[in-house]
Amino acid sequence: MIDRTIYEIFRRGSRTYFYSTLFFPPAVREDVFSLYSFVRTADDYVDAVPQEVEEFYALTDRYAMAMAGEATGDVVVDSFVELAERKGFDQAWTAAFLSSMERDITVGSYRTIRDLEGYLYGSSEVIGLMMARILDLPPESQVAAQNLGRAMQYVNFIRDIAEDLALGRTYFPREEMEAFGLDDLSATTASRDSRGFAAFLRFQLRRYREWQEAAEAGFGHIPRRYRIPIRTASDMYRWTARTIERDPAVVHRRKVKPSVFRIVSGAASNTLKA
Repeated sequence: MIDRTIYEIFRRGSRTYFYSTLFFPPAVREDVFSLYSFVRTADDYVDAVPQEVEEFYALTDRYAMAMAGEATGDVVVDSFVELAERKGFDQAWTAAFLSSMERDITVGSYRTIRDLEGYLYGSSEVIGLMMARILDLPPESQVAAQNLGRAMQYVNFIRDIAEDLALGRTYFPREEMEAFGLDDLSATTASRDSRGFAAFLRFQLRRYREWQEAAEAGFGHIPRRYRIPIRTASDMYRWTARTIERDPAVVHRRKVKPSVFRIVSGAASNTLKA
């Protein structure tokens, strides 16, 4: 039985992941809910306006307590730690995740793609590794799992450009922006140099597709009963990427997200194909 607090964190946090996850078998679904509620809670603290820095560090303290065997009374933390221990998550994965969340407090931009790689690993690739453990996938699936996490996170970066700018962050490498003649990624710049802005976003979308294709090459490691929600979430991110590629300026007008109907009908279609 999924705790109501955990359920609501997931339901409010991500339409694509929430509805895709409903197509996992019940036991796996509960584990994914526990994972997502923990990472979402940390992310929400650093994305709050103003940032809830004390709350973030209190969360990391409760995590350390739980890992030391103490019950914290925080269902999100305690459920995640129980999951991590049962499924054998490498503690370095959670440390990397929390480190990347901390960077959102202290770092506002990245000079090169290499500079960004550490953030991507902690904020997304380790989530893929944790999912692989939840699904009991073989070790050879890990590279694909990391690529999928990284690819989806990169689409989030592209989709959320306006939102991140409001938080004082730009995840895309500054040297690449400069190569396209862009001082920043603001709506003003996008309007003044619409061709340069569009070309820049399409360049970033090509990077996403490379990672996504590398991830999908490993889908054969996923048992068929688990492939439906994974494929559905991937399809929704592909849809988001296509929508932005057709009209890059849309990122400054609205947040591009698939409807519940699109997600559920996509899952139904993937069920028939499985």
